[in-house]
Amino acid sequence: MIKACTRLLLLCSLALFSVNALAAKPTFKICWSVYAGWMPWDYAQQNGIVKKWADKYGINIQFVQVNDYIESVNQYTSGGFDGCTMTNMDALTIPASGGVDSTALIVGDYSNGNDGILVKGADSVASLKGKSINLVELSVSHYLLARALDKSGMSEKDVKVVNTSDADLVAAFSTPDVHAIVTWNPLLAEAKKQPDSHLVFPSAQIPGEILDLLVVNTDTLKKYPELGKALTGAWYETLKTMSGNSPEAKKARTQMGAASGTDLAGFDQQLAATHLFSDAKLTLDFIDTPQIKTTMQQVAEFCFKHGLLGDAATGPDVVGVETPAGNWGNAANIKLRFTDQFTKLAAANQL
Repeated sequence: MIKACTRLLLLCSLALFSVNALAAKPTFKICWSVYAGWMPWDYAQQNGIVKKWADKYGINIQFVQVNDYIESVNQYTSGGFDGCTMTNMDALTIPASGGVDSTALIVGDYSNGNDGILVKGADSVASLKGKSINLVELSVSHYLLARALDKSGMSEKDVKVVNTSDADLVAAFSTPDVHAIVTWNPLLAEAKKQPDSHLVFPSAQIPGEILDLLVVNTDTLKKYPELGKALTGAWYETLKTMSGNSPEAKKARTQMGAASGTDLAGFDQQLAATHLFSDAKLTLDFIDTPQIKTTMQQVAEFCFKHGLLGDAATGPDVVGVETPAGNWGNAANIKLRFTDQFTKLAAANQL
């Protein structure tokens, strides 16, 4: 009886030790929303890749899906999450402008046709003059419109922007009153099915400007560099798994497509319009050039013009942006950082 009690106490102690050991691991929460370039994160979590890399570095990582994209960015900014998937423009205007020092840990891709301007009965940007255009105001769609107008010798004064929820854009485009919309996939692909619709300006015409990122709180990343290593390792392993036409790659992309509401063919179509940096070396070839610095200046100028950098902003350079090729903006207020530190480790197989 005494031996049995001793064994029971020992088992309880071991169980308690295991629970405490698990609880002692630093735990990080990352939020994400559905988009072709971010579906690899969901796949990595569902198939144990995130756990594998988190275990390697003695931490826990939890990916949490948030259905409303802007809400996910807001929740990260308010401290509810340690990281979040977002575009470069939103990283600047929401957390960075809000004073949250943030690091673009993963530059995953840029939109290469995943965003676009659709027009009924016309095939040029010039046809937009004097017309109303429905889009999510002050989003990357708005930025895309501004760049398209500028390239066509026009400005926003030549059109009327109608703020429309992304949930309503496709339905709105099917009505006689809506002449043009700006949106992103999969909404763009659905809206293109409307008769006599023309894609007059895809994001492929401004390559490298609409970036899809995984952003992490800078202070958290400095304190726990193992978080950066684990996330980077998981990302590039997942990209390797999904690339090509092997049965394993097709299975992975099929799962990602299903999770985003489409099939393999539909998901591959979205990926074709996404310039995905398929390995760490290709990522470095992009992020170590001056292009990010130039792009962020253009983005900041658009954001300042539209009041997205805060009421107290005196110019587009109010927020400093750090890049491997140099900084832009206020050096005393750097709140958005593009780093190649962890990508270099991945490229050198040192993770």
